[in-house]
Formats: sequence, structure tokens, C-alpha cells
Amino acid sequence: MTALRSDQCDDDQQQPLRRRPAQRRSARRVERMLDACAELLDEAGYDALSTTRIAERASVAIGSVYQFFPDKRAVTVALTQRNVELFIARVGRRFMIEQYDRWWHAVDAIIDEYVDMHRTVPGFRALRFGDAVDLNLLDSASENNMVIAARLRELLLADFGMADSEELDLSLTVAVEAGGAVLALAFRRDPQGAQPLIDEAKRLIREYLSSQLKSMQRARRRAGLEAVTADR
Repeated sequence: MTALRSDQCDDDQQQPLRRRPAQRRSARRVERMLDACAELLDEAGYDALSTTRIAERASVAIGSVYQFFPDKRAVTVALTQRNVELFIARVGRRFMIEQYDRWWHAVDAIIDEYVDMHRTVPGFRALRFGDAVDLNLLDSASENNMVIAARLRELLLADFGMADSEELDLSLTVAVEAGGAVLALAFRRDPQGAQPLIDEAKRLIREYLSSQLKSMQRARRRAGLEAVTADR
């Protein structure tokens, strides 16, 4: 099964680093900054975050933070991008070892990975995919959920033979927005995620997409019959 890819970035995708670390030691220092940012977000939220607090928690000089990041938002963008890459890698590994007969089983697996990251990955609960801070945190031209919907679209096109169309793009955007809202409610109700609401998010996405995909298939069949009739 095809893995979701993290290397497909639009030109408008935000680049938070002033410069990329050239040495392993510098790379480890940047990772410590991101880890510190994640811990602080979990503890006090974005409003209380500052570059000074990040430097103190990471045990680095404040100048080291500014060497790589202009402000706290840039650190948060980098952490969000790391979360997205981790999410894609986790889903990819799962797809390599599991086989899904139906597309909705694959979608359920994606939701399960999202929920597990919410429960176990520092900073993910506070940021998710950036929408908790800024709807355009990942990409200046697209909302964060649009980026995630695009990854889901890749899966459905590559592995389940669905036809590419504007209708599919719209349906996936609606599914991600609606499902994401229910999952957010699940974690507001319970820090570990209220399981009945998680199950409802899966059902909502599955039933909505099933309905939309059936409508698209019927429309394509009608168009095909009309084309055949017109040729006679």
C-alpha cells in the first residue's frame, strides 16, 4: 500500500528556519528547542510561550534560538512540520505492514494514528496540525486541514483507484473539517479522547464519503451512457 509522502511541499509552504543546521551538534540543539517548545505548549499554551522560555527549557543561550528562529511562531511552525512528518511516517509504516481491503479501513487507521499522537506526542494536543494556533500555519496559501486532505486524497487515488475530480477534493475537505471538529470535541471532553466521540468521527467520515463517492460514481455512469447515446 502506498505511503503518504512528506516530500510534496508547495512553494508557499512556510520555512520557519532562518538557516538549516549544518552540523549534527547544531541539529541536536534545534531538536532540543522543538522538544522544549512542545513541553511548554502542553504546560501553559501558546500565549505563554516565549523564545526566552524555550531557551531556558532547552538549556541553550537565547542567541542560539535566534540563530535559527526569528520568533516563537517560527519555532511553532517547525514543531508543527515535525508533527506532520511524524504523522505521515507513522501512517506509512502502518500501511507497509497492514493490508486494507476497503478504503474506510485505511481511513480508520489514519484516525487511529492521529488519536494516538494526540495522546502520546508532546505538544501535539496543543498544536494538532497547527490549526490550534493559526489556520495557515503550515502553508501560507492553504489552510492546515487542506494540507491533510491533500494527503488523504493521494491515498484514495493511489491505492483505491478513485477518479480525480474537484468533487472528490471538496468532499475530502468537508470530511477532514467535520471529522476534525468531532475529534477536537472528543479531546475537550476527555484529555485521552472520549472514545464514543472518536467512534462517531469515524462513522461521520465513513458515511459522508461513502455517500459522496456513490453519487460521483452514478454521475460518471450517467455521463458515460449519455456519451454512448450521443454517438449512436
